[in-house]
Amino acid sequence: MDIDTVRTFVAVADAGQFQEAAAELAVTQQAVSKRIAALERNLGVRLFTRTPRGARLTIDGQAFLPHARELLRVAERAAASVRTGRRPLRVDVIASRVAPSGLMRGFHRAHPEIDLDVMMLFDIETAVAAIRSGEIDASFRAVAAPGRPLPDDIASVRVLDEPLQLLTGPGHALAFARSVTVAQLVGHRIWMPGVVPGTEWAAYYDDLVAEFGLTIEATGPNFGSDALLDTIADTPALATFMGAQTRLVWPAGHGLRRIPVTDPTPVYPHSLLWHRDNPHPALATLRAHLAAATAGHDDAGTWTPGWATPRRRCR
Repeated sequence: MDIDTVRTFVAVADAGQFQEAAAELAVTQQAVSKRIAALERNLGVRLFTRTPRGARLTIDGQAFLPHARELLRVAERAAASVRTGRRPLRVDVIASRVAPSGLMRGFHRAHPEIDLDVMMLFDIETAVAAIRSGEIDASFRAVAAPGRPLPDDIASVRVLDEPLQLLTGPGHALAFARSVTVAQLVGHRIWMPGVVPGTEWAAYYDDLVAEFGLTIEATGPNFGSDALLDTIADTPALATFMGAQTRLVWPAGHGLRRIPVTDPTPVYPHSLLWHRDNPHPALATLRAHLAAATAGHDDAGTWTPGWATPRRRCR
């Protein structure tokens, strides 16, 4: 059933005249008459009786009117659910405990009036496809990975350089160091079972290994962060890398240490991706918030892969 035809029926019923309904709808009186005639043919009943004073609802018209009003209310709710600015801003943060999730929590605290849907997509190809289809509005990723340039309709800006820290158990040789240089890590086994080949973080760690001669092992099944922390705590020969803003909690008895890495400090480059034609007003608010939150960053003494998107103003 055509919504404009139903809307015309309600307008005539409320106005009591075809001419006044036409003026309200900004169409001709002839167009109103044609719409009502089409609706009557569709329903197989007369909806109005024409009188010298206008149009009066028939018994069938009176029966149909409350349902017509409900149809219009349902149509408005359906449109509002996807109307730009009325639906939640949908953002992919990759995982719940990593830095992008913290950035979005900060955004929510600063703008509690903006509705958010937080998504967690695994790989960059899935995230880019979701942005292009309109399934999500933005995603946090490391770009652009070697050999995988972003499509022309996807914009990006680097919003956070997150320092890596060394995580060790209490028996590790570096456990009580206040900081360690990258050179001091050469020869130590760094275990990272969550590094999946083909992902942007795998490309990052591949370049880190090639640049500094480190030993990063991704062997064994990935049982999640709890199992990783248990193993690091119990195995003096193993350490792992962790982002400085990664939020993990472990038992006090584990005695784990988070140690800054220096000379240079490897930083993971988080970028925000979005579709260039996305008109959602909250997206502009998010970009402005991230620009203010990460202003004044100093790249001196840090390392990122050569393929990482250069830092520029988020606007």
